Amino acid sequence: MSLTGLVIGILGVWRVSHLLHAENGPWNIVERFRQRIGAGLWSGLFSCFLCLSLWVAVPFALLLSGDMQQRLLLWPALSAGAILIERLTSREDAALPAAFLEDEEKPDVRMYEEERDAYAATHFGPPR
Repeated sequence: MSLTGLVIGILGVWRVSHLLHAENGPWNIVERFRQRIGAGLWSGLFSCFLCLSLWVAVPFALLLSGDMQQRLLLWPALSAGAILIERLTSREDAALPAAFLEDEEKPDVRMYEEERDAYAATHFGPPR
């Protein structure tokens, strides 16, 4: 597979995924299709660009390569390239990940005071 084929494949996967995910399409065909599928599995697939690009990449990988091993490697690569393009061109602000806080015990303040005093004594001399 050539670099040109890879770039064309990535652009194709991005274009079809973007059309199905975010655009109305000519005469609002795609929008009406998304409304018809309603809620459920299919609606979830079309509302997630990452999921959709993974499945759109399958026929592109099959068409761009004749070797099964190369197809299996090309499939996620095409999807990843489309996701990168989507993230670079998206106008939406990416949501920050949720804060993760562990339940920790309160640190022992005396331990820190002892370490501080020992550090000060070795570097600055005895306390006055």
